[in-house]
Amino acid sequence: MRFLHTADWQLGMTRHFLNGEAQPRYSAARRDAVASLGAVAKETGAEFVVVAGDVFEHNQLAPRDVSQSLEAMRAIGVPVYLLPGNHDPLDASSVYTSALFAAERPDNVVVLDHAGTFEVRPGLEIVAAPWRSKKPTTDLLGEVLEGLTPDGVTRIVVGHGGMDLFEPDRDKPALIRLATVEAALDRGAVHYVALGDKHSRTQVGSTGRIWYSGSQEVTNYDHIEPDPGHVLVVDVDEQDPAHPVKVESRRVGRWKFVTLRHSVDTAREVVDVDINLDQLPDKERTVVQIALTGTLTVTDKAALDACLDKYARLFAALATWDKETDLAVMPADGEFDDLGIGGFAAAAVDELVATARTDGAQADHARAALALLLRLTDRGNAA
Repeated sequence: MRFLHTADWQLGMTRHFLNGEAQPRYSAARRDAVASLGAVAKETGAEFVVVAGDVFEHNQLAPRDVSQSLEAMRAIGVPVYLLPGNHDPLDASSVYTSALFAAERPDNVVVLDHAGTFEVRPGLEIVAAPWRSKKPTTDLLGEVLEGLTPDGVTRIVVGHGGMDLFEPDRDKPALIRLATVEAALDRGAVHYVALGDKHSRTQVGSTGRIWYSGSQEVTNYDHIEPDPGHVLVVDVDEQDPAHPVKVESRRVGRWKFVTLRHSVDTAREVVDVDINLDQLPDKERTVVQIALTGTLTVTDKAALDACLDKYARLFAALATWDKETDLAVMPADGEFDDLGIGGFAAAAVDELVATARTDGAQADHARAALALLLRLTDRGNAA
C-alpha cells in the first residue's frame, strides 16, 4: 500500500514582507503545490493523501481562498484526508463546518473530524487526532493511541503538534509524547505516524515510521526552516506481518526564503554582495534576508544601498535583517575632496564630514546628507 503524507499547507497564508504582486504569486504557488500532488500520486500509484494538520492558515478565510483551495484538492484526483490542526481547529468558527466548505467540498476530500479511526478500505484505517481548539490541554495523539491493539488491521496515524523530543519544556500538556507513539508502534497497533506542525521534513526517532513531512511550500527563512517543500511517499507492506515501511520524498515546492550573511568593510566586499545576489536563480520566487556587518565609507555605503535597491526590484522580496545587522558608516580622509565645489558649499561639506564622524542622530543625518550628495554627483552608483 502506498500513500502520500503532507502537512501544513496553510492555504490563505500571507507574508507581509513580500513585494506587492509577489503575494498573489506566492499564494498561487502554495495552491499549485497542492494540485501537483495529483501528478505525484499518479506517478507513484498512491492510493490516497493524508494532510497532517493546518490545511488552512486560519478559520476566517475569504470565500475566494476557500473555493480555490478546494479546487486544488479536487485536482489531486485521489482521496484526500484533512486533519484540523492548531491553525484551523474544529471550533465554533471552523472553516470545515462552514456552509461554503460543505457546498463546494469535492467528493475526494474527507475531513478527519473526530478522534478515532476512519476506514479507508477493509483492512486499512486512519487513526486521527484532530484539534478542537488552539490550546488543547492534553496529548491528543496519545489519547487516541491508548487502547489500540494489533488486530490484523493496517493503521496510519495522522496527528499534529510539537514533539517532546524537540521542546525544552517537556511538561507542556499538549506535546506529543514520543514514548507513547513508539509504544503503539512496538506493539503493532499502528504502523506509520504522519505528523504535521514542523515545517521542515524531519524523521523522528529511530524506527523510520514517524515523520514530519514539512510544508509543501516554504514558509520561513532557511536558518529556521531548512528543508521545506516536500511530500513524502510512504510504502507499507500489508502482506508482511511486520509491516515494513519505506519513505521517500518528492520536492513540490518552488519558492525559497534565503538568509545571507556578509561582512562588508571594503568596496570589493560590496561588489561581492552584488555578485552573490546576481547568482541566485529564480529571483521572482526567492525572498532574501541579508545580515550585514562592517564599517564602510560613505561612498561604499552609497554603492551598497544602490546594489540592494536594484535587487529589491528583482527578488520577490529583499530586506536587511535588522537584528543581525551592524553596519557603521565613517567618512574616509579626503573622500569629498574632488567634488569640484568651493567656498560656502565646501565648508558645508567639511562640517557634514566632521559631524558624520561623531555619534548620535545628528551624525546619522550627516551621513545621509553626504550619501545623497554622492548620488547627486553620480559617485554612489554600484559598479
